[in-house]
Amino acid sequence: MKLEIFPIPGIPEVRPGMDLAREILLALNATHERVRDGDVFAVAQKIVSKAEGRLRYLPDILPGPAARELAAKHEKDPRVIELVLSESRRLVRAADGVIITETHHGLVCANAGVDRSNAGAPDTVVLLPADPDASAARLRADLMRRTGARVAVVITDTFGRAWREGQTNVAIGMSGLPAFVKYMGQRDPNDYELRVTEIALGDEIAGATELVMGKLSRQPVAIVRGLVYAPEEEGARTYVRPSGRDLFR
Repeated sequence: MKLEIFPIPGIPEVRPGMDLAREILLALNATHERVRDGDVFAVAQKIVSKAEGRLRYLPDILPGPAARELAAKHEKDPRVIELVLSESRRLVRAADGVIITETHHGLVCANAGVDRSNAGAPDTVVLLPADPDASAARLRADLMRRTGARVAVVITDTFGRAWREGQTNVAIGMSGLPAFVKYMGQRDPNDYELRVTEIALGDEIAGATELVMGKLSRQPVAIVRGLVYAPEEEGARTYVRPSGRDLFR
């Protein structure tokens, strides 16, 4: 398999209510590229959240006692912490200025995904989409309706890893792709049967496309071309490990 991964430059600053599929295709057309069957669109969570109006203006936020206490202990803005708590199902751990929560989606991440970077305006923060898989499905449907091509969509965000330093992009929303490439029951060249190997396809796409999207280049969408896959609707929610099997909870 030979893959091609390229970003789509020229997407404008996204505002609430903007037609995201239209803006992506206008920018793609300006590069003289055309959508092909099988193309996978990797889309940064920030522009999805902005288009859906998942923005909050900090001067409008009134922090409660729990947020003020947590913010003082970890030297954070209490207004941001109020949003973190409101976006969280539970606080997993807070230590040394790092706040890990479980979001209402079940994602375990820093600050419930609440982020001030690339927010598009001062004193503004961006929240995660309310339902990232549904967001991916809507965007995919719009792209296919406008192009007539069979495509998939992965919504990406940057997460840390429990066992490793640094961050990588992962899939928080997905439509049109199988969640896993499963090797269980297959045998390696030494005839050893693989029993547990499941490759998280959406996460691998997210990590690979970040290499061309970057964080500061204003290229929040990339296309993966040449990937062979069977269309599925498992969604990125499949990646959330049940609490009974999660050794870090």
